[in-house]
Amino acid sequence: MEQTPVTDPNTIATDGFRLHPDDEAAMREEIGHFEQPQAACIEALKIVQRRHGWVPDDAITAIARVLGVGPASVEGVATFYSLIFRQPVGRHIILVCDSSSCFLTGFDQLRDALGEHLGIGLGETTADGRFTLLPVCCLGACDGGPALMIDDDVYGPVAAGDLPDLLEGYS
Repeated sequence: MEQTPVTDPNTIATDGFRLHPDDEAAMREEIGHFEQPQAACIEALKIVQRRHGWVPDDAITAIARVLGVGPASVEGVATFYSLIFRQPVGRHIILVCDSSSCFLTGFDQLRDALGEHLGIGLGETTADGRFTLLPVCCLGACDGGPALMIDDDVYGPVAAGDLPDLLEGYS
């Protein structure tokens, strides 16, 4: 996704990264919901990620300036949460649950089938940029293991034979 050029001199820019004015406004609005500005950090990261698909390194400094905190604070939050992406990801994120429940009901087979079908391993993105495959410690679908989530859609139990039809719905 391209970064939007901004000519507003009040827009926060760092090392070639410029926050879109709408994103900066949304962050400032989020700050207003909290007693301490740094409490809006997760939402600020999500705002950047919605526009760009991930959070580039230079965005950390820009977010920190809006929140009035140090970049290390923002970096700490960004690296702690597994759904804040710090490198480019595919158009669709597949989260395969590796919780104890899913592990006992076939996580290994589902992971291997996904890898074979997509031609990638955990933490990788398909060559066409369509899918990124990531593990997740729990999807809260323990009664339907093994489970996976594609974007915001949870599926389970999922067998290897279900994958072609399931993935076809995500272009």
